[in-house]
Amino acid sequence: MRFVLRIFGWLFAAGAIAFVIGAAIAGGLIWHYSQDLPDYAQLRNYEPPVMTRVHAGDGSLIAEYARERRLYLPIQAVPKLVVDAYLSAEDKNFYKHMGVDPEGLVRAAISNYRNRAANRRPQGASTITQQVAKNFFLSPEQSIERKIREALVALKLEATYSKDKILELYLNEIYLGAPAPGQGSYGIAAAALNYFGKSVHELNLQEAAYLAALPKAPSDLHPFRNRDRAIERRNYVIDRMVENGYVKREAGEEAKKQPLGVNPRTVSPNQIAAGYFAEEIRRELQDRYGEKKLLEGGLSVRATVDPKTQLMARKALVDGLVRFDEARGWRGAIQKLDLGSGDWGVPLGELPVLGDVAPWRLAVVLDVNGDSAKVGLHPLRDNAGHLNKARQTLTLAGDGIKWTRRARVSQAVSVGDVVYVEPMDSKPGYARLRQLPEVNGAIVVMDPFSGRVIAMVGGFSHDQSEFNRATQALRQPGSSFKPFVYATALDNGYTPSSIILDAPIEVDQGPGLGMWRPENYDGKFTGPRTLRYGIQFSKNLMTVRLAKDVGMPLVAEYARRFGIYDDMQPVLSMSLGAGETTVMRMTAAYSMLVNGGRRIRPTLIDRIQDRSGTTIFRHDQRVCEGCNAEKWTNQAEPRLVDNRDQVLDPLTAYQMVSILEGVVNAGTATVVKSVGKPLAGKTGTTNDAKDVWFVGFSPDLAVGVYMGFDKPKSLGTSATAGQYAAPIFRDFMTVALKDKPATPFRVPAGIKLIRVDPRSGMRAGGEGGILEAFKPGTAPPDSYSVIGAAGDGSAPLSVGPGGGRAIGSGTGGLY
Repeated sequence: MRFVLRIFGWLFAAGAIAFVIGAAIAGGLIWHYSQDLPDYAQLRNYEPPVMTRVHAGDGSLIAEYARERRLYLPIQAVPKLVVDAYLSAEDKNFYKHMGVDPEGLVRAAISNYRNRAANRRPQGASTITQQVAKNFFLSPEQSIERKIREALVALKLEATYSKDKILELYLNEIYLGAPAPGQGSYGIAAAALNYFGKSVHELNLQEAAYLAALPKAPSDLHPFRNRDRAIERRNYVIDRMVENGYVKREAGEEAKKQPLGVNPRTVSPNQIAAGYFAEEIRRELQDRYGEKKLLEGGLSVRATVDPKTQLMARKALVDGLVRFDEARGWRGAIQKLDLGSGDWGVPLGELPVLGDVAPWRLAVVLDVNGDSAKVGLHPLRDNAGHLNKARQTLTLAGDGIKWTRRARVSQAVSVGDVVYVEPMDSKPGYARLRQLPEVNGAIVVMDPFSGRVIAMVGGFSHDQSEFNRATQALRQPGSSFKPFVYATALDNGYTPSSIILDAPIEVDQGPGLGMWRPENYDGKFTGPRTLRYGIQFSKNLMTVRLAKDVGMPLVAEYARRFGIYDDMQPVLSMSLGAGETTVMRMTAAYSMLVNGGRRIRPTLIDRIQDRSGTTIFRHDQRVCEGCNAEKWTNQAEPRLVDNRDQVLDPLTAYQMVSILEGVVNAGTATVVKSVGKPLAGKTGTTNDAKDVWFVGFSPDLAVGVYMGFDKPKSLGTSATAGQYAAPIFRDFMTVALKDKPATPFRVPAGIKLIRVDPRSGMRAGGEGGILEAFKPGTAPPDSYSVIGAAGDGSAPLSVGPGGGRAIGSGTGGLY
């Protein structure tokens, strides 16, 4: 008996020693593999990367920025159907285990042993918690060491987070494949949108089951390349949901009979038209917050763009550029294809296509027969990224090439030519020949009272060139700058009836530089004229004289106030728009004229919220007094306090608006009159017509238009802004104001409207003359006096070096 007890004692001691040694070894291993694992703080503060989304003013999506396309959805917002599908597919014991599932390990081992000869993929035993650990903190390598680390991190996660939080992280982190090129989906919210065009709340049983099937092998279960295998795996998930009691068997059998129903969402017209707008926002967000926050921070951006107005602006600009380009004739095909005897769609389909020039289509000429040609359209790609096998052809006839200055179709195109064509709505089956314009331009549409940019187009095609000519192109504004010279004068004692001499003037540029002799566009001069006349007919000589009389340092200060230039050189040539600025800046400056002289800051963004919904930026900085009252207690109504700077006297601002209205009604921009609504603005054409501008406004909308070659060269010896830029403004305003009433410009209190003689500026008798705006204490002159006169006006007025050193050569701003 004693011997037996001794044996048991030895065995117990050996077992205890073995246990201690094993525990020590296990502890050592755990310590070793825990050295570089994340601590509790890292786990608790972890935030998965979430994409930034940009929405237009009407709520429609215009852009997404991300390394991983992920939308974050709190677990409380995930439908039970979706949760049940993922638990059935991935970890049915999730709410029971501690991060590692022993039952699952045994089940996987038995299953893999039974299937060892079937050449099937081994069944995994990782829990959802382990998958979270692997996806967030570990490498994807398959090794025993990684599995140990995975289990240790899973145990830490279970100690750090609730089960619901772990499931939330999992459902928002997992990669679920790409139903179409460029639509890689991370998390269930992004996947539901990309695969089915739905929110997760709209998913039905078979759709939720398919998304739950994807984590194991998203590429192998592609809905188009591997449809049968995808359906098989989806049905497996449905069977597990039935087995687990989440779904009734009848509902499960019915769901298994349904097709996958995958319908990848397509790019909306808003995203196509807003390329420049979205890219400008991306640059601003990156400058403001950095690339990491832009791509991973989950920002929600409400842009100022109005999609309908954006489409109108894009069409007006494109039509204007094409109109200019086509007037110069056909330049020929983009390139030549050797069609051979094979399928013409294959070589054509491999060519790059501009995706934002719809309804234009890339095409290849298949056959030419004198007065007509057959063209094949660029084949579209299916959801798997493969070229569609369907082929579409159109006929190019005489009425589709009229603008090319070719008598017959065969003189314009030949077999193998790659060209752009536009299907003709009025003649189905036929096309109009198109060519990408060499000239380019920009248009900006702004709310003049807030600075909100409602539309912005920075060129013909963002796919062709991302260079934004609205914000990045520094170009001379020419005569479109002149209103700010005249506004400076009106704000400092001049009146619209002040007389300025329109006669030759010469400026001494300093030692060795000779004389600068600006000229009017037409080379003529008209003698003494009113200040209104100088703007209305864009007289260079009058503008230089006025700038000399006012003083260029003061003009430079006003240009800074209006944000046109940050530091303009105070030289006389700058009064004619010889400096360089952007369309955005000019449009904002004109906005300050029509809004009564209030400073505005142009913005493309109304509001930015972080991933938690907290507003971190708001453009509107006005204070609302009384807006936070808990209830109504007979207090005064809430009011907005406008604390913006006054850059110009409101009465001066209206005087300029009235004068610029005259430019449209009887000046250099009469082409705009056909809109039939109160409009005002100013043309601008620079030296050798390298740039043409029109910047103008209605009472509630400011618009800037620019056209020119990216590498500056003349648009033509007789080109003017009234001929090319103003019609773009006209076309836009025609559609933008179509359903709006003809609202007159607002006249501020204190303005006196007095009838004057447009020639002399003196008070007119009877019903003759024009109504001119005067400030209190001013009136039409009783006597005739001329600003800038030199003797009898027959000889040029000479200005010494003190009058300003002219920059460059030529006449500065022209018409």
